[in-house]
Amino acid sequence: MAEDSELWDVIYDRPFVPTKNLGDPAVAIPKTRKEFNDVNRKALEKNCRAKKILVCGIGLDESNKISACQSAKEIWEALQTAHEGTTQVKQFKIYMLTTEYELSRMKDDESIQDMHTRFTSIINELYYLGESIPRNKLVRKILSILPSSWESKVNAIIEAKDLQTLTMDELVGNLKTYEMKKKKDNERREPKKEKNLVLKTDNNDSSGEDGDMAYLTRRFQMMVRRNEGITKKGSSSKPRNYDLCHKCGKPKHFIKDFPFLKQDQHNNNLDKVAKRNQVPDKRFKRKNDADNVVKQALVA
Repeated sequence: MAEDSELWDVIYDRPFVPTKNLGDPAVAIPKTRKEFNDVNRKALEKNCRAKKILVCGIGLDESNKISACQSAKEIWEALQTAHEGTTQVKQFKIYMLTTEYELSRMKDDESIQDMHTRFTSIINELYYLGESIPRNKLVRKILSILPSSWESKVNAIIEAKDLQTLTMDELVGNLKTYEMKKKKDNERREPKKEKNLVLKTDNNDSSGEDGDMAYLTRRFQMMVRRNEGITKKGSSSKPRNYDLCHKCGKPKHFIKDFPFLKQDQHNNNLDKVAKRNQVPDKRFKRKNDADNVVKQALVA
């Protein structure tokens, strides 16, 4: 302890008890208070000081756990059990911390400083529980938990450094230097990327406007071709074959006014009836022949 190294002996081993030898063979028995000398009183003072330091360094909740303790050693053992647990609890904590140590990895958005702080806390907790890890293993573990983007740096350290003598401070300092350089290079590249993105966006906008204009031009030409032959509003000119009948090809009437339209429809119905009726009817044939002659005469 910082106050006196002998106080730690009192806490960790046992309190000092003045004794005297009696009988033959001699047997050590505790002295009474009246038999204490100056050396004994000075040694007993260390017992009281160690107990006082432990009691004054804890809170009210923990003081209830040590109220029945008589010596500094008993107080220390009670506090140790309260914080570290029994042997079974202690072993389970060691197992959990060891698993966390083996599975730990540096995150992509994590800095070297944050990673080192998190890694050191695991190592310190293991050390407090009595588990210490050699320095060279810690160095190799730090190199193994770095992300894949650090692979080139890891290979350079392995080739240039002796991992048996490389300390954690040297390794972390080297990684921090590389991290700052890497961050600086990324900051230089970002303005160029933004400039290229702006130029690409402008080109895309220009090409989009040209494409829209070309599309409108094609649509306009298509509409012009589609509307060829349709007269403009107010124009007296008419397209070719505007007033001809689509049935007979004659002018001055439309197909709805064709004089033999009903007769043709009637003949078509008779043809359908004749196909269904296999027996020929001379009356229908004669009537049809007459109608055809009259039709031809009118057309002529």
